[in-house]
Amino acid sequence: MKEKVQSFGRALSAMVMPNIGAFIAWGLITALFIATGWLPNEALSTMVSPFLSYILPALIAYQAGKNVAGQRGGVMGVIATVGVICGAPDYPMLMGAMLMGPLAAVVIKWFDQAVDGKIKAGFEMLVNNFSVGILGTIMAIIGFYVIGPFMGAILTVLNGGVDVLVNAGLLPLASIFVEPAKVLFLNNAINHGIFTPLGGQQVEQIGRSIFYMIETNPGAGTGVLLAYWLFAKDKTTRDSAPGALIVHLLGGIHEIYFPYVLMNPLLLLATIGGSVAAMFFNTIFNLGLVGPPSPGSIFAYMAMAPKGSFIMIMLSVVIAAGVSFAIAAPIVKMSNPKESLDDATSQMKQMKAESKGQAVAPVNVDLTTIKSIVFACDAGMGSSAMGASVMQKKLDAAGLSDIKVSHSSVSEIPAGTALILCHKDLAARASKSAPGARIVTIQNFMNAPEYDAVVNEIAEARGVKKN
Repeated sequence: MKEKVQSFGRALSAMVMPNIGAFIAWGLITALFIATGWLPNEALSTMVSPFLSYILPALIAYQAGKNVAGQRGGVMGVIATVGVICGAPDYPMLMGAMLMGPLAAVVIKWFDQAVDGKIKAGFEMLVNNFSVGILGTIMAIIGFYVIGPFMGAILTVLNGGVDVLVNAGLLPLASIFVEPAKVLFLNNAINHGIFTPLGGQQVEQIGRSIFYMIETNPGAGTGVLLAYWLFAKDKTTRDSAPGALIVHLLGGIHEIYFPYVLMNPLLLLATIGGSVAAMFFNTIFNLGLVGPPSPGSIFAYMAMAPKGSFIMIMLSVVIAAGVSFAIAAPIVKMSNPKESLDDATSQMKQMKAESKGQAVAPVNVDLTTIKSIVFACDAGMGSSAMGASVMQKKLDAAGLSDIKVSHSSVSEIPAGTALILCHKDLAARASKSAPGARIVTIQNFMNAPEYDAVVNEIAEARGVKKN
Protein backbone atom coordinates (compact mmCIF):
# COMPACT_ATOMS: atom_id res chain seq x y z
CA MET A 1 0.00 0.00 0.00
CA LYS A 2 2.80 2.41 0.92
CA GLU A 3 4.52 1.78 -2.39
CA LYS A 4 1.30 2.40 -4.33
CA VAL A 5 0.68 5.66 -2.47
CA GLN A 6 4.29 6.72 -3.08
CA SER A 7 3.93 5.87 -6.77
CA PHE A 8 0.76 7.97 -7.09
CA GLY A 9 2.34 10.81 -5.15
CA ARG A 10 5.45 10.63 -7.29
CA ALA A 11 3.34 10.98 -10.43
CA LEU A 12 1.71 14.12 -9.03
CA SER A 13 4.93 15.75 -7.88
CA ALA A 14 6.72 14.83 -11.13
CA MET A 15 4.31 17.13 -12.97
CA VAL A 16 5.15 20.11 -10.78
CA MET A 17 8.71 19.68 -9.47
CA PRO A 18 10.51 20.46 -12.76
CA ASN A 19 8.51 23.70 -13.01
CA ILE A 20 9.09 25.00 -9.48
CA GLY A 21 11.37 27.73 -10.82
CA ALA A 22 8.41 29.15 -12.75
CA PHE A 23 6.24 29.05 -9.61
CA ILE A 24 8.94 30.93 -7.70
CA ALA A 25 9.19 33.51 -10.49
CA TRP A 26 5.43 34.00 -10.34
CA GLY A 27 5.61 34.28 -6.54
CA LEU A 28 8.34 36.90 -6.72
CA ILE A 29 6.46 38.91 -9.34
CA THR A 30 3.37 38.77 -7.11
CA ALA A 31 5.28 39.71 -3.96
CA LEU A 32 7.04 42.61 -5.62
CA PHE A 33 4.61 44.24 -8.02
CA ILE A 34 0.98 43.85 -6.91
CA ALA A 35 -0.66 46.85 -5.25
CA THR A 36 0.24 45.61 -1.76
CA GLY A 37 3.68 44.34 -2.79
CA TRP A 38 7.17 45.47 -1.91
CA LEU A 39 7.57 47.51 -5.12
CA PRO A 40 4.04 48.21 -6.43
CA ASN A 41 4.02 48.57 -10.20
CA GLU A 42 0.72 48.56 -12.04
CA ALA A 43 2.26 47.69 -15.42
CA LEU A 44 4.43 44.82 -14.20
CA SER A 45 1.65 43.43 -12.03
CA THR A 46 -0.29 42.60 -15.20
CA MET A 47 2.00 39.57 -15.56
CA VAL A 48 0.59 37.93 -12.44
CA SER A 49 -2.72 36.74 -13.88
CA PRO A 50 -1.38 35.35 -17.20
CA PHE A 51 1.27 33.44 -15.28
CA LEU A 52 -1.32 31.74 -13.10
CA SER A 53 -4.04 31.31 -15.72
CA TYR A 54 -1.96 30.12 -18.67
CA ILE A 55 1.80 29.71 -18.18
CA LEU A 56 1.83 27.54 -15.06
CA PRO A 57 -0.99 25.21 -16.21
CA ALA A 58 0.68 24.88 -19.61
CA LEU A 59 4.03 24.01 -18.04
CA ILE A 60 2.41 21.40 -15.79
CA ALA A 61 0.44 19.96 -18.72
CA TYR A 62 3.56 19.71 -20.87
CA GLN A 63 5.59 18.01 -18.15
CA ALA A 64 2.73 15.66 -17.29
CA GLY A 65 2.25 14.69 -20.92
CA LYS A 66 5.97 14.31 -21.49
CA ASN A 67 6.22 11.95 -18.53
CA VAL A 68 3.65 9.69 -20.21
CA ALA A 69 4.49 9.90 -23.93
CA GLY A 70 7.58 12.01 -24.47
CA GLN A 71 7.58 15.29 -26.37
CA ARG A 72 4.48 14.42 -28.40
CA GLY A 73 2.64 13.72 -25.17
CA GLY A 74 3.78 17.07 -23.80
CA VAL A 75 2.48 18.96 -26.83
CA MET A 76 -0.82 17.09 -26.67
CA GLY A 77 -1.13 17.95 -22.99
CA VAL A 78 -0.72 21.67 -23.64
CA ILE A 79 -3.19 21.72 -26.53
CA ALA A 80 -5.85 19.86 -24.56
CA THR A 81 -5.30 21.93 -21.41
CA VAL A 82 -6.09 25.15 -23.28
CA GLY A 83 -9.60 23.77 -23.65
CA VAL A 84 -9.76 23.05 -19.92
CA ILE A 85 -8.56 26.59 -19.08
CA CYS A 86 -11.13 28.21 -21.35
CA GLY A 87 -13.85 25.83 -20.17
CA ALA A 88 -13.53 27.04 -16.57
CA PRO A 89 -12.22 30.62 -16.75
CA ASP A 90 -13.12 31.41 -13.14
CA TYR A 91 -10.43 29.11 -11.71
CA PRO A 92 -6.69 28.67 -12.28
CA MET A 93 -6.55 25.24 -13.89
CA LEU A 94 -3.44 23.83 -12.24
CA MET A 95 -5.33 20.72 -11.15
CA GLY A 96 -7.08 20.61 -14.51
CA ALA A 97 -3.67 20.47 -16.18
CA MET A 98 -2.61 17.64 -13.86
CA LEU A 99 -5.61 15.66 -15.07
CA MET A 100 -5.75 16.59 -18.74
CA GLY A 101 -2.00 16.51 -19.45
CA PRO A 102 -1.58 12.77 -18.80
CA LEU A 103 -4.98 11.97 -20.31
CA ALA A 104 -4.17 13.64 -23.63
CA ALA A 105 -0.74 12.02 -23.65
CA VAL A 106 -2.29 8.57 -23.21
CA VAL A 107 -4.45 9.23 -26.30
CA ILE A 108 -1.46 10.04 -28.54
CA LYS A 109 0.49 7.14 -27.04
CA TRP A 110 -2.32 4.75 -27.96
CA PHE A 111 -2.47 6.20 -31.47
CA ASP A 112 1.28 5.84 -31.97
CA GLN A 113 1.16 2.23 -30.80
CA ALA A 114 -1.77 1.49 -33.11
CA VAL A 115 -0.05 2.84 -36.27
CA ASP A 116 3.46 1.66 -35.44
CA GLY A 117 4.92 -0.02 -38.51
CA LYS A 118 1.82 0.69 -40.62
CA ILE A 119 2.69 4.14 -42.05
CA LYS A 120 3.81 4.21 -45.70
CA ALA A 121 7.37 5.41 -46.24
CA GLY A 122 7.49 9.16 -46.86
CA PHE A 123 4.24 9.86 -44.97
CA GLU A 124 5.68 9.69 -41.45
CA MET A 125 5.91 13.45 -40.88
CA LEU A 126 2.46 14.07 -42.29
CA VAL A 127 0.90 11.45 -40.00
CA ASN A 128 2.91 12.53 -36.96
CA ASN A 129 2.04 16.20 -37.26
CA PHE A 130 -1.61 15.86 -38.19
CA SER A 131 -2.26 13.18 -35.59
CA VAL A 132 -1.21 15.58 -32.83
CA GLY A 133 -3.12 18.43 -34.45
CA ILE A 134 -6.37 16.51 -34.97
CA LEU A 135 -6.36 14.53 -31.72
CA GLY A 136 -5.21 17.61 -29.81
CA THR A 137 -8.14 19.58 -31.20
CA ILE A 138 -10.58 16.84 -30.19
CA MET A 139 -9.12 16.69 -26.68
CA ALA A 140 -9.23 20.49 -26.38
CA ILE A 141 -12.95 20.44 -27.26
CA ILE A 142 -13.51 17.68 -24.69
CA GLY A 143 -11.56 19.76 -22.22
CA PHE A 144 -13.70 22.81 -22.91
CA TYR A 145 -17.08 21.10 -22.60
CA VAL A 146 -16.34 18.26 -20.14
CA ILE A 147 -13.09 18.41 -18.17
CA GLY A 148 -13.11 22.18 -17.61
CA PRO A 149 -16.62 22.37 -16.14
CA PHE A 150 -15.99 19.15 -14.18
CA MET A 151 -12.81 20.54 -12.61
CA GLY A 152 -14.60 23.82 -11.97
CA ALA A 153 -17.24 21.95 -9.97
CA ILE A 154 -14.54 20.02 -8.09
CA LEU A 155 -12.70 23.24 -7.22
CA THR A 156 -15.94 24.84 -6.06
CA VAL A 157 -16.47 21.97 -3.63
CA LEU A 158 -12.83 22.09 -2.51
CA ASN A 159 -13.02 25.82 -1.95
CA GLY A 160 -16.11 25.35 0.16
CA GLY A 161 -14.39 22.65 2.19
CA VAL A 162 -11.31 24.82 2.69
CA ASP A 163 -13.46 27.74 3.82
CA VAL A 164 -15.16 25.50 6.37
CA LEU A 165 -11.82 24.26 7.72
CA VAL A 166 -10.35 27.76 7.88
CA ASN A 167 -13.42 29.34 9.46
CA ALA A 168 -13.66 26.53 12.01
CA GLY A 169 -9.95 26.76 12.79
CA LEU A 170 -9.42 23.11 11.85
CA LEU A 171 -6.81 23.53 9.11
CA PRO A 172 -3.89 23.06 11.57
CA LEU A 173 -5.11 19.50 12.18
CA ALA A 174 -3.97 18.65 8.66
CA SER A 175 -0.47 18.43 10.13
CA ILE A 176 -1.52 15.27 11.98
CA PHE A 177 -1.59 13.52 8.62
CA VAL A 178 1.04 15.56 6.76
CA GLU A 179 3.97 15.04 9.12
CA PRO A 180 3.84 11.21 9.20
CA ALA A 181 3.34 11.18 5.42
CA LYS A 182 6.46 13.30 4.96
CA VAL A 183 8.79 10.78 6.58
CA LEU A 184 7.39 8.13 4.22
CA PHE A 185 8.83 10.24 1.39
CA LEU A 186 5.47 11.69 0.36
CA ASN A 187 6.61 15.25 1.08
CA ASN A 188 7.01 16.27 -2.57
CA ALA A 189 3.70 14.68 -3.52
CA ILE A 190 1.84 16.45 -0.71
CA ASN A 191 3.45 19.83 -1.24
CA HIS A 192 3.68 20.04 -5.01
CA GLY A 193 0.85 17.70 -5.94
CA ILE A 194 -1.80 19.07 -3.57
CA PHE A 195 -0.91 22.23 -1.69
CA THR A 196 0.82 24.08 -4.55
CA PRO A 197 -2.23 23.99 -6.87
CA LEU A 198 -4.59 24.90 -3.99
CA GLY A 199 -2.22 27.67 -2.94
CA GLY A 200 -2.13 29.16 -6.44
CA GLN A 201 -5.87 29.51 -6.45
CA GLN A 202 -5.87 31.14 -3.01
CA VAL A 203 -3.14 33.60 -4.01
CA GLU A 204 -5.26 34.73 -6.94
CA GLN A 205 -8.15 35.43 -4.58
CA ILE A 206 -6.44 37.09 -1.59
CA GLY A 207 -2.80 37.58 -2.60
CA ARG A 208 -1.32 34.92 -0.27
CA SER A 209 -1.94 31.32 0.74
CA ILE A 210 -1.65 29.42 4.00
CA PHE A 211 -1.36 26.18 2.01
CA TYR A 212 2.24 27.07 1.19
CA MET A 213 2.99 26.98 4.93
CA ILE A 214 1.63 23.55 5.90
CA GLU A 215 4.30 21.17 4.63
CA THR A 216 7.19 23.53 3.99
CA ASN A 217 7.78 25.08 7.44
CA PRO A 218 11.35 24.04 8.39
CA GLY A 219 10.71 24.64 12.10
CA ALA A 220 9.39 21.18 13.02
CA GLY A 221 12.43 19.37 11.66
CA THR A 222 14.74 21.99 13.16
CA GLY A 223 13.43 21.23 16.65
CA VAL A 224 14.10 17.50 16.25
CA LEU A 225 17.65 18.03 14.98
CA LEU A 226 18.41 20.49 17.78
CA ALA A 227 17.26 17.90 20.31
CA TYR A 228 19.58 15.27 18.81
CA TRP A 229 22.46 17.74 18.71
CA LEU A 230 22.10 18.61 22.39
CA PHE A 231 20.84 15.40 23.97
CA ALA A 232 21.57 12.36 21.79
CA LYS A 233 23.51 9.73 23.75
CA ASP A 234 25.01 8.13 20.67
CA LYS A 235 28.07 10.15 19.60
CA THR A 236 27.73 9.41 15.89
CA THR A 237 24.14 10.60 15.85
CA ARG A 238 24.93 13.66 17.98
CA ASP A 239 27.88 14.67 15.80
CA SER A 240 25.90 14.30 12.58
CA ALA A 241 22.98 16.44 13.77
CA PRO A 242 24.59 19.93 13.33
CA GLY A 243 25.47 19.26 9.70
CA ALA A 244 22.01 17.88 9.08
CA LEU A 245 20.51 20.97 10.72
CA ILE A 246 22.40 23.30 8.36
CA VAL A 247 21.32 21.34 5.29
CA HIS A 248 17.72 21.18 6.52
CA LEU A 249 17.21 24.75 7.70
CA LEU A 250 19.42 26.67 5.26
CA GLY A 251 19.57 24.30 2.31
CA GLY A 252 15.92 23.33 2.51
CA ILE A 253 16.40 19.56 2.04
CA HIS A 254 13.88 18.26 4.56
CA GLU A 255 14.60 14.62 3.77
CA ILE A 256 17.78 14.99 5.82
CA TYR A 257 15.85 14.80 9.12
CA PHE A 258 13.56 11.91 8.18
CA PRO A 259 16.02 9.20 9.33
CA TYR A 260 16.28 10.85 12.74
CA VAL A 261 12.52 10.51 13.12
CA LEU A 262 12.40 7.01 11.70
CA MET A 263 14.96 5.75 14.22
CA ASN A 264 12.60 6.91 16.99
CA PRO A 265 9.02 7.14 15.69
CA LEU A 266 7.85 8.83 18.91
CA LEU A 267 9.48 11.96 17.49
CA LEU A 268 6.52 12.21 15.13
CA LEU A 269 4.78 13.73 18.16
CA ALA A 270 7.38 16.50 18.08
CA THR A 271 7.06 17.28 14.38
CA ILE A 272 3.25 17.11 14.54
CA GLY A 273 3.18 19.31 17.64
CA GLY A 274 5.48 21.91 16.13
CA SER A 275 3.61 22.00 12.84
CA VAL A 276 0.17 22.18 14.48
CA ALA A 277 1.30 25.02 16.79
CA ALA A 278 2.69 26.99 13.86
CA MET A 279 -0.46 26.45 11.82
CA PHE A 280 -2.67 27.67 14.67
CA PHE A 281 -0.50 30.78 14.80
CA ASN A 282 -0.75 31.21 11.01
CA THR A 283 -4.52 30.77 11.11
CA ILE A 284 -5.08 33.19 13.99
CA PHE A 285 -3.06 35.94 12.31
CA ASN A 286 -4.26 35.13 8.78
CA LEU A 287 -0.76 34.54 7.45
CA GLY A 288 0.24 33.13 4.10
CA LEU A 289 2.97 33.10 1.46
CA VAL A 290 2.79 34.45 -2.08
CA GLY A 291 4.44 31.44 -3.67
CA PRO A 292 5.73 27.95 -2.89
CA PRO A 293 9.03 28.06 -0.93
CA SER A 294 10.98 25.33 -2.68
CA PRO A 295 13.23 23.96 -1.45
CA GLY A 296 11.93 24.43 2.11
CA SER A 297 14.85 26.63 3.17
CA ILE A 298 14.38 29.46 5.65
CA PHE A 299 15.69 31.74 2.90
CA ALA A 300 13.03 30.58 0.43
CA TYR A 301 10.41 30.83 3.18
CA MET A 302 11.29 34.46 3.85
CA ALA A 303 11.55 35.29 0.14
CA MET A 304 7.90 34.29 -0.31
CA ALA A 305 6.68 36.41 2.65
CA PRO A 306 4.22 39.16 1.68
CA LYS A 307 5.08 42.76 2.46
CA GLY A 308 4.46 43.59 6.11
CA SER A 309 4.44 39.99 7.38
CA PHE A 310 8.15 39.18 7.43
CA ILE A 311 8.45 39.12 11.24
CA MET A 312 5.23 37.13 11.70
CA ILE A 313 6.33 34.54 9.12
CA MET A 314 9.65 34.21 10.93
CA LEU A 315 7.79 33.75 14.22
CA SER A 316 5.85 30.89 12.63
CA VAL A 317 9.12 29.05 12.01
CA VAL A 318 10.40 29.85 15.52
CA ILE A 319 7.17 28.57 17.11
CA ALA A 320 7.32 25.32 15.13
CA ALA A 321 10.95 24.81 16.11
CA GLY A 322 10.36 25.69 19.78
CA VAL A 323 7.37 23.38 20.25
CA SER A 324 9.04 20.58 18.32
CA PHE A 325 12.22 20.92 20.40
CA ALA A 326 10.26 20.98 23.68
CA ILE A 327 8.57 17.68 22.80
CA ALA A 328 11.62 16.05 21.17
CA ALA A 329 14.15 16.85 23.91
CA PRO A 330 12.78 14.49 26.60
CA ILE A 331 12.14 11.78 24.01
CA VAL A 332 15.73 11.93 22.81
CA LYS A 333 17.03 12.07 26.39
CA MET A 334 15.13 8.90 27.32
CA SER A 335 16.10 7.01 24.18
CA ASN A 336 18.06 3.78 24.50
CA PRO A 337 21.73 4.80 24.41
CA LYS A 338 22.50 1.78 22.22
CA GLU A 339 20.26 3.12 19.47
CA SER A 340 22.11 4.73 16.60
CA LEU A 341 21.56 5.57 12.97
CA ASP A 342 23.43 2.38 12.04
CA ASP A 343 21.16 0.31 14.31
CA ALA A 344 18.09 1.95 12.80
CA THR A 345 19.41 1.22 9.30
CA SER A 346 19.82 -2.50 9.97
CA GLN A 347 16.47 -2.74 11.72
CA MET A 348 14.59 -0.91 8.99
CA LYS A 349 16.21 -2.99 6.24
CA GLN A 350 15.03 -6.15 7.99
CA MET A 351 11.54 -4.76 8.57
CA LYS A 352 11.23 -3.66 4.97
CA ALA A 353 12.34 -7.05 3.64
CA GLU A 354 9.91 -8.85 5.96
CA SER A 355 7.01 -6.58 4.99
CA LYS A 356 7.58 -7.40 1.32
CA GLY A 357 8.36 -11.06 1.91
CA GLN A 358 11.71 -10.65 0.19
CA ALA A 359 14.97 -8.79 0.32
CA VAL A 360 16.79 -6.99 -2.45
CA ALA A 361 19.25 -9.54 -3.70
CA PRO A 362 22.86 -8.42 -3.96
CA VAL A 363 24.12 -7.82 -7.50
CA ASN A 364 27.71 -8.38 -8.51
CA VAL A 365 29.22 -5.38 -10.30
CA ASP A 366 32.68 -5.20 -11.85
CA LEU A 367 34.12 -2.36 -9.79
CA THR A 368 37.33 -2.31 -11.83
CA THR A 369 35.54 -0.91 -14.87
CA ILE A 370 32.74 1.12 -13.35
CA LYS A 371 32.74 4.73 -14.56
CA SER A 372 29.55 6.13 -13.09
CA ILE A 373 27.40 5.98 -9.97
CA VAL A 374 23.87 7.30 -9.61
CA PHE A 375 22.52 8.72 -6.37
CA ALA A 376 18.72 8.49 -6.47
CA CYS A 377 16.04 10.16 -4.38
CA ASP A 378 12.31 10.69 -4.74
CA ALA A 379 12.42 13.82 -6.90
CA GLY A 380 16.04 13.69 -8.07
CA MET A 381 16.70 17.29 -7.03
CA GLY A 382 17.26 17.50 -3.26
CA SER A 383 18.90 14.87 -1.11
CA SER A 384 20.26 13.02 -4.16
CA ALA A 385 22.09 16.13 -5.39
CA MET A 386 23.64 16.59 -1.95
CA GLY A 387 24.53 12.90 -1.62
CA ALA A 388 26.07 12.84 -5.11
CA SER A 389 28.24 15.82 -4.19
CA VAL A 390 29.45 14.16 -0.97
CA MET A 391 30.17 10.89 -2.76
CA GLN A 392 32.04 12.60 -5.61
CA LYS A 393 34.33 14.40 -3.14
CA LYS A 394 35.14 11.12 -1.40
CA LEU A 395 35.93 9.42 -4.72
CA ASP A 396 38.13 12.32 -5.81
CA ALA A 397 39.98 12.25 -2.49
CA ALA A 398 40.62 8.52 -2.93
CA GLY A 399 42.14 8.99 -6.38
CA LEU A 400 39.03 7.69 -8.14
CA SER A 401 38.08 10.89 -9.93
CA ASP A 402 37.45 9.01 -13.18
CA ILE A 403 34.19 7.81 -11.62
CA LYS A 404 31.45 10.41 -11.95
CA VAL A 405 28.48 10.56 -9.58
CA SER A 406 25.18 11.93 -10.90
CA HIS A 407 21.80 12.33 -9.25
CA SER A 408 18.42 11.21 -10.49
CA SER A 409 14.81 10.60 -9.58
CA VAL A 410 14.38 7.04 -8.36
CA SER A 411 11.84 6.48 -11.14
CA GLU A 412 14.13 7.82 -13.89
CA ILE A 413 17.46 6.12 -13.24
CA PRO A 414 19.43 6.12 -16.52
CA ALA A 415 19.52 2.87 -18.42
CA GLY A 416 22.72 0.90 -17.97
CA THR A 417 23.41 2.18 -14.45
CA ALA A 418 25.46 -0.40 -12.56
CA LEU A 419 25.68 1.08 -9.05
CA ILE A 420 22.98 3.08 -7.26
CA LEU A 421 22.95 4.77 -3.88
CA CYS A 422 19.59 5.65 -2.34
CA HIS A 423 17.71 5.83 0.94
CA LYS A 424 16.65 2.45 2.22
CA ASP A 425 12.92 3.22 1.80
CA LEU A 426 13.48 3.79 -1.93
CA ALA A 427 15.39 0.56 -2.57
CA ALA A 428 12.41 -1.39 -3.94
CA ARG A 429 11.54 1.39 -6.39
CA ALA A 430 15.18 1.73 -7.45
CA SER A 431 15.31 -2.02 -8.06
CA LYS A 432 12.30 -1.77 -10.38
CA SER A 433 13.79 1.18 -12.28
CA ALA A 434 17.17 -0.51 -12.72
CA PRO A 435 16.71 -4.29 -12.29
CA GLY A 436 20.31 -5.19 -13.08
CA ALA A 437 21.98 -2.61 -10.87
CA ARG A 438 23.61 -3.05 -7.49
CA ILE A 439 21.80 -0.94 -4.89
CA VAL A 440 23.54 0.43 -1.82
CA THR A 441 21.09 1.81 0.73
CA ILE A 442 21.85 4.51 3.28
CA GLN A 443 20.10 5.97 6.29
CA ASN A 444 21.88 9.24 7.08
CA PHE A 445 22.60 11.44 4.05
CA MET A 446 25.23 13.49 5.88
CA ASN A 447 27.25 10.83 7.66
CA ALA A 448 26.55 7.50 5.98
CA PRO A 449 29.27 4.90 6.56
CA GLU A 450 28.21 3.38 3.25
CA TYR A 451 29.94 6.25 1.39
CA ASP A 452 33.36 5.22 2.67
CA ALA A 453 32.52 1.54 2.38
CA VAL A 454 31.78 1.87 -1.34
CA VAL A 455 34.89 3.99 -1.95
CA ASN A 456 37.05 1.50 -0.07
CA GLU A 457 35.57 -1.42 -1.97
CA ILE A 458 36.23 0.22 -5.35
CA ALA A 459 39.74 1.26 -4.33
CA GLU A 460 40.51 -2.28 -3.15
CA ALA A 461 39.15 -3.80 -6.36
CA ARG A 462 41.38 -1.53 -8.40
CA GLY A 463 44.38 -1.82 -6.19
CA VAL A 464 44.38 1.89 -5.45
CA LYS A 465 45.99 2.96 -2.20
CA LYS A 466 43.97 5.65 -0.42
CA ASN A 467 45.83 8.73 0.73
